[in-house]
This record gives sequence, C-alpha cells and structure tokens, in this order.
Amino acid sequence: MSDQDEMEMEGSAAPLIEHLAELRTRILYSLAAFIAAMVVCYAVWNPIFNFLTHPVCTALESRGEACGLYLIKLQEGFFVAINISFLGGFALSFPVIAFQMWRFVAPGLYKNEKSAFLPFLIASPVMFFLGAAFAYYVILPLAFNFFLGFQQGEIGAHTGHNEMASIGFQGSVQEYLSLTIKFVMAFGICFQLPVLLSLMGKAGLVSSQGLGAMRKYAVVAILIVAAIATPPDVISQVILFTVVYGLYEISIQLVKRIEKTREARMRAEGTWIDLDDEDEGEGEDEGRL
Repeated sequence: MSDQDEMEMEGSAAPLIEHLAELRTRILYSLAAFIAAMVVCYAVWNPIFNFLTHPVCTALESRGEACGLYLIKLQEGFFVAINISFLGGFALSFPVIAFQMWRFVAPGLYKNEKSAFLPFLIASPVMFFLGAAFAYYVILPLAFNFFLGFQQGEIGAHTGHNEMASIGFQGSVQEYLSLTIKFVMAFGICFQLPVLLSLMGKAGLVSSQGLGAMRKYAVVAILIVAAIATPPDVISQVILFTVVYGLYEISIQLVKRIEKTREARMRAEGTWIDLDDEDEGEGEDEGRL
C-alpha cells in the first residue's frame, strides 16, 4: 500500500472518530437529562397518578360511587411509581433529547435542508401532545363510562325469586395505568400522521395525487386502527375514525401546498419540467410520424 493510500485512510478515519465522539457526547447529555427528569417525576409520582385517575374518578362519581383503586400485588405500587417516572421522565426530557439529536444532525445538512426539517421537529411533539390531550379529555371519559356500564346490582338484591349477582368495579392500580397509557400513546402516535406524510411529501416519497387515490385504502386502515386502539364502544371508534381521517385529508392539503411551493421555486430557477407539456409534444411527434 502506498503512502498516499495510507494518508487517505487516516484522513477518512479521523472524521469518523470525531462523529462517534460527538454522538457519544449527545447520548450522554440526553441520558443525563432523562435520568434527572425521571428522578423529578419519581419524587412527584403521586400527583401525576392522581391526575391520570381523574377521568375514572369522574365517571365513578357520576354514578354515585367512591373512586378507589387497589394494589393487587405487593410490589404493584413500586412498579407503578417506576412506570410513571419512566414515561414522565421521557416526556419531560424529550425537548432536550430532540435538541441533542438536532445538534448532531444539523452540521451535516445544508441551510435549506435545516429550514425544511426544523418545522417538522417542532411539530412532532406538539401533535403528540394534542393527541394525548384528546385521548385524556374526550376518549377516556367515554371509554370508562362504557366499561363501568357493565356493573349491576348489589349483594342481596332480589328480582322476584331470583337473586341478582353483584358486579362491581374494584380496579387494579397497575391495570388502570396500563390502559390509560395505551390510550394516550395510541392517540399521540395517530396524531403524528400529518407530520409523517408532510415530511414524506417534502422528501418526494409521496404526492397529493397518490394520497388522494389511496383514500379507500386509508379508510379501511383507519377503521382497523380505530377498532384496535379503542374499546368496543361505537362512539369512541367513530370519534377516532373521524379525527384520524380528518388528519389524513389535512395531510393531503399540506402535501399539495408543499408541491406548489416546490414547483414555484423550481420554475423560478428554470429547472421545472412540465410532464404534461412533454406528453403533448410526444403526441404531436407521433402524429407527424
């Protein structure tokens, strides 16, 4: 191997080591922020859990019942506190983690790429928060009222000669937390649809025309998601379907706007190629032949 080849290999290895060192630094900063936020959330896990139990407590109080959840297993309370601190810590530290990711990626992007990517980085947590809030304030009360509707009677109640079995709610703390987190996460992810499709449209991976042609398939997919993410409550499923399909239509309009902006910029630069004009020109040439 020649000296020139060795110098080129050493020169290419140096930037790689620098990138790995930068990545390690960003990961350490993100990990430190996550651990600090997790400790804070662990210190106040009781108020966080009380906030999460508000929908079920409201549903129980509307039925004249006391709001009570129980620790079914001895270690259940500890793991509930850990789950809340873990998820709360991630949510609280997400801005720092996203900023560290941006600091690592940004030096490798052109100025126009930075200006194109940054709005999506900001919109993603905003849309997730809107989806989580929609689940908490709209879907969870509907779901819990539906589930609590299967209660019946009291012990010793009689209907004629037949004794009616009592069915009452005695909720597990961990089961309730898991169900609530499932709803919040599912709706937060569903609300990422406009961000995802707009970013794909910005990259040229999808078009507004193609998304419009896929409407019937999108309807089926959204119905399946609504059936999985919501309880067997028709009202909740209809609400989720309506909201997600509305986000799909909004995504089409956003992609269409991105396409118009790209076309205007390329026309100004003189690099736009009108496919319709090319097709007409090819048709005229075929006519001449």
